[in-house]
Amino acid sequence: MDNKTLIEKFYGSFARADAEGMASCYAPDVVFTDPAFGELRGDEVATMWRMLIKNSKGNLAVSVDSIEANETTGSAHWVADYVFSQTGRKVRNSVTARFEFSNGLITRHTDHFDFWKWTRQALGLPGYLLGWTPFMRNKIQ
Repeated sequence: MDNKTLIEKFYGSFARADAEGMASCYAPDVVFTDPAFGELRGDEVATMWRMLIKNSKGNLAVSVDSIEANETTGSAHWVADYVFSQTGRKVRNSVTARFEFSNGLITRHTDHFDFWKWTRQALGLPGYLLGWTPFMRNKIQ
């Protein structure tokens, strides 16, 4: 399978709420980074996706576009619409993902999104007031 197809498989699994399918796209020593979770390694990455999918309770819609990949790197733009479980607030998160590959698997996955925008949606007033601060980022991570 080429790397573009691997990214398509990853997001297809995500859209079906299939955390195990997502995990199968990762190398055992994968490194994942994003503004909400910080840096996760190895099994921590699959555990995060399992938790997110479980907590979504079926209220998750994922769409992906702009997938590009070559032999060593790739990227995608994806959008997740869901209800943030801790507050019941609706969130629409627009994410740019970057990937590195080795031996047909994802070895590094970095998601970029506007953390302050996410905290405003997910947390409401506290996110608006404090979402841009290192304090809030550390508290969420």
